[in-house]
Amino acid sequence: HVQLVESGGDSVQVGGSLRLSCETSGYPFSRYCMGWFRHSPGKEREGVACIGRDGITMYSDSVKGRFTISKDNAMNTLYLQMNNLNPDYTAMNYCAAKVGLGRWWIDHEYNDWGQGTQVTVS
Repeated sequence: HVQLVESGGDSVQVGGSLRLSCETSGYPFSRYCMGWFRHSPGKEREGVACIGRDGITMYSDSVKGRFTISKDNAMNTLYLQMNNLNPDYTAMNYCAAKVGLGRWWIDHEYNDWGQGTQVTVS
């Protein structure tokens, strides 16, 4: 049974930082490309970052230089360090898993999803 569980969302002030976590179970974590998506009210779900099974990272232009995606293969846990947050980043954040890095920013390419964790910036 595949399971992804996000945590770490919170309410923070502008300029603040948060680290999101995604604990995974049910399959070999190190074989998959793991991504973070965000879904803001009134907007489509957007790919934020992705890390491949060999550690290659990809970021959307909107977060490049401010966010860092990482993973701990031994703990089967994915992370997203978010710095210098602004109100535009208020969103529900999801982790997801897919095979391969191609089209990492497209949500329907992913097979498995967590339930999300809310980030509010004000």
